[in-house]
Amino acid sequence: MADVLFGPHGPVTVPIARGGLFAVRRVYCVGRNYAEHAAEMGHDTREPPFFFGKPADALVTGGADIPYPSQTADFHHEIELVVAIGKDGSDIAPAEALGHVYGYAAGLDMTRRDLQAQAKKAGRPWDMAKGFDQSAPIGSIAPASAIGHPDSGAITLSVNGTQRQKGDLADQIWNVADTIAYLSSFVALRAGDLIMTGTPAGVGAVARGDVLEGAIAGVGTVRTRVV
Repeated sequence: MADVLFGPHGPVTVPIARGGLFAVRRVYCVGRNYAEHAAEMGHDTREPPFFFGKPADALVTGGADIPYPSQTADFHHEIELVVAIGKDGSDIAPAEALGHVYGYAAGLDMTRRDLQAQAKKAGRPWDMAKGFDQSAPIGSIAPASAIGHPDSGAITLSVNGTQRQKGDLADQIWNVADTIAYLSSFVALRAGDLIMTGTPAGVGAVARGDVLEGAIAGVGTVRTRVV
């Protein structure tokens, strides 16, 4: 067997609420999946979902601090429901999609908003605006066997104790089942994949020293501090 250069790198894992670790393969993100957030970003029509990605090692667990990233002066928070896939599948029917879900978590899609705006204007990819180091804090994963499949409930984000974002899972333009079905028509989903399902309105900038606390009713919480 040939020698492996520089590795192999260790697996990326997320804690499971009732014990154990969830090994992460890929992280998919849904863009503009709440109508009010789509409107605040300049889009007000219902469109098919679109996706971008974050590297698995962008995940931050255990409430650890995150650094204020370089190359930005407009660092934004986005609270999101995260779906943890537990069963492989492709071209999944919506009626069967929830059977592929292991569980759910609260997560943050941290964004270099100024770089995203520049990329949009130039028609370029969002990678450096979305997929940078430590850009995805995440709470523990609650198994669907324990909490079911939440399709409504408050989703909120506070900064230094002041609420910034508040929505309801029922406000998603594309629900979890439809999102899984549509995404699986483009790529084969595998156990270990995560899907960040979009954010409600109220996104905004944070600064060094800010403490971010997100919560999703019936799912869990996520916390981090910008340093």
